[in-house]
Amino acid sequence: MIRAVICDDEKAAGNIIRFFIEQEKLPIHIAGMAVNGRDALKLIRKEKPDLAFMDINMPYMNGFEVISQVPETKFIVITAYDSFSYAQKALRLGASDIISKPIELSQLKEAVSRAVGWNFTANDTVNKMLCYIHSHYTENISLEDLEEITYCTKSHISRLFKKYMEVSVLNYIHTLRIEKAVVYLKEGRLGIQEISEKVGYQNLNNFYKYFKQQKGETPAVFLQNQNAGKW
Repeated sequence: MIRAVICDDEKAAGNIIRFFIEQEKLPIHIAGMAVNGRDALKLIRKEKPDLAFMDINMPYMNGFEVISQVPETKFIVITAYDSFSYAQKALRLGASDIISKPIELSQLKEAVSRAVGWNFTANDTVNKMLCYIHSHYTENISLEDLEEITYCTKSHISRLFKKYMEVSVLNYIHTLRIEKAVVYLKEGRLGIQEISEKVGYQNLNNFYKYFKQQKGETPAVFLQNQNAGKW
């Protein structure tokens, strides 16, 4: 479950976000709400949410000031002003997305999907599985784990996942891990062994195997091509 907070001095805006989340059965738990910047900062530091919906114009501290003090939090900025400079500043501070008031459902879902890194489906059970996978992909995820969180049989969740995602659970996990590995390889700060372990492969041979399946080349060759492209 994605833990989120809503920080907006207009209670109506916070209520519509909560309503949309409940209506669509999105796997998001609202851990708290704040109506001014000072309380928003306290709330975020206390709850350490995965995501924060942050209004810009609030009493005591504005949204930009709050964002700058908790850079490890993912923010979706909410504003009543259709301003390019606002959007620029929000993104420069690290906000994942920016949505304008009045808030629309499609806009909200797209912003949350971009922030968490995966798209919601029309099925609540599949959404729960996706949320769990993206939160635990570095671990040894089994169908038993998904069975436990969904209260469904392994055969049922396998069929359901394939129906909505068009790939098996296992293939989805490997694809996610390799895409994360590509990001680390491009950053160039970690070695291949470190990246392998960081994305959930304790066996380096398995990492090479699935990387080549996904990308058509080994991590070492990918890295060489990346380095060659810098010169």
